[in-house]
Amino acid sequence: MTYYPIFLKVKNRKCLLVGAGSVGVRKLKSILECDPEQVTVLDTAEPGTEMLEISRDQRVIFEQRPFNDDDLDDVFIAFACTNNSKLNRRMAELCAEKNILCNIADFPEGSNFIVPSVIRQGDLTLAVSSGGCTPALTKRIRRELQDIFGPHYANFITLMGRIRPLVLDLGKETSHNTALFRQLVSSPILDELEAGDMDRVKEILTRILPQELVPRIPELIDDLI
Repeated sequence: MTYYPIFLKVKNRKCLLVGAGSVGVRKLKSILECDPEQVTVLDTAEPGTEMLEISRDQRVIFEQRPFNDDDLDDVFIAFACTNNSKLNRRMAELCAEKNILCNIADFPEGSNFIVPSVIRQGDLTLAVSSGGCTPALTKRIRRELQDIFGPHYANFITLMGRIRPLVLDLGKETSHNTALFRQLVSSPILDELEAGDMDRVKEILTRILPQELVPRIPELIDDLI
């Protein structure tokens, strides 16, 4: 099966996670990184130490009880992570009926999305998937990518995120702005951030940025290193 790659916004959305074992804990951590409004976690067993710790997050509601069909009401996205195949498939059927995005741990053909291996550096997110065929390979690729895309990429994206609105506010032609952004990306700024040489970063920005923005450089690079 070929999946359509997409980054999903769950900020301020309600999520449901059924199954609070190791798989559920891992998925819950990933969801919380994306700032949902609420994640309801259901499990009939006593929560483990790690789940109890995570449940201190005000966005998490842990309830020690069985799943009910109406738990899916007003839910944007659902995860079934139990060792009960019958329950997991029931959730898949209900989600299909209600047009709810769902990921079923032991039933990928009943899921309408799979969760890729993810590398994050600040706002940079890299996702790797083998379509569910070989998770071991995706984990290996993720480890290799982590060695390539270090924290300096997060700093560079933060810098570009500060520069972009200032450039756009100057009201210049789109073609001018596009060329400027490409020049910044192809410059040695990434290398200098990795080396921690902020003096060189200042020099490069002074050379590339429009003169109107040169006085703003100190605030643009503030706290990057």
